[in-house]
Amino acid sequence: MKNVKDLNVKGKVVLARVDFNVPQKGGVISDNNRIVAALPTIKELIGKGAKVVLMSHLGKIKHKEAPEVVEEQKKKNNMAPVAKELASLLKGVNVSFVDATRGEALKNAIEALNEGDVLLVQNTRYEKGEEKNDPELSKEWASLVDAFVMDAFGSAHRAHASTYGVPAILKEEGKQVAIGYLVEKEVVALKRVVDVPNEAHPYIAILGGFKVSDKIKVIDSLVKKCDKVIIGGAMAYTFFKAKGIAIGKSPCEDDQLDYARKMIATGKIVLPVDSVIADDFGNPQDIRTVDVEAGIPDGFEGMDIGPKTREIYAKEISTAKTVFWNGPMGVFEDDRFALGTVAVCKACAELKGAFTVIGGGDSASAAKKLGFKEKFSHVSTGGGASLEMIENDGHLPGIDVIGE
Repeated sequence: MKNVKDLNVKGKVVLARVDFNVPQKGGVISDNNRIVAALPTIKELIGKGAKVVLMSHLGKIKHKEAPEVVEEQKKKNNMAPVAKELASLLKGVNVSFVDATRGEALKNAIEALNEGDVLLVQNTRYEKGEEKNDPELSKEWASLVDAFVMDAFGSAHRAHASTYGVPAILKEEGKQVAIGYLVEKEVVALKRVVDVPNEAHPYIAILGGFKVSDKIKVIDSLVKKCDKVIIGGAMAYTFFKAKGIAIGKSPCEDDQLDYARKMIATGKIVLPVDSVIADDFGNPQDIRTVDVEAGIPDGFEGMDIGPKTREIYAKEISTAKTVFWNGPMGVFEDDRFALGTVAVCKACAELKGAFTVIGGGDSASAAKKLGFKEKFSHVSTGGGASLEMIENDGHLPGIDVIGE
């Protein structure tokens, strides 16, 4: 698989698919981390004298909605503020923005580029055919460029026109395709939690989050690879109910109870022994800690793992040589229910000589908020992509297409 550093692209138009899906409100970007993460690849291409065209999606645009709703979504997810932020980060570089995704306006903007210039294209999801990997759209985009670099790890699990269709066409035409520095870093790190040699065991996975159904494939995969799979967050209550334990008004997926029993039977699942519960999610007046075996009373729901569980989980984690973590242990956004997530973060951070990975998403947000992010060996930029990479034994369509 070629890397951006291997490309010979002086004077050539290079399309780099980046992940600029950043949080913004009213044109103000609240977190530019994803833009910063793409800079090494962009600077490499500028340094090689390429004419750099950047594409990214931003937010969701549901084309099946009424036209006025679609227009509102487009307005909300306009890439123009991202272009401004990028220009401020690439001082001294000519950064332009084209408010078009195809046609003459896009073609003219690309033709106007000089070596070392950067052009950010409007949100790829403005196009209906993007998420469907429309062959005509892929063909049009591919016809405008000489080479392709995949540096959007957070979108690599999606076979869209900009992540899969374009590089597939260019490759067929014998043109250069490569991965960028961000994708390379992700692939190298995540392969270490996909293929784990004996000497890197014990391997412990920590899974939280809301739904068991969202994590079925990854649980299946991790149960085979790991020594222990620690469960927290709302998904734990489905496991409790599967064991016949009362869960009050805690969220539960009744259609996953048989699956939960099957996983418990593997002997690798570690569940909480106590829970912090509350009488209301949004405005709790009564907060208690209960032993799981005693059950959660009616009118209460689980909000975090309890103090005994925090100790047990910290002890389990302390034995690990490899850790993969995806999903908080409770409602960490509320300090009253963040102690479980803090305990997991702290236990991972204190490991010496272990390889520790956060699989993006809320876990990454939690680690950052709690000040532990720098203590992990790797924090993925793509929650969905990192989970799918584990599910599919290291394969993702947007990366496989580069190396096939």
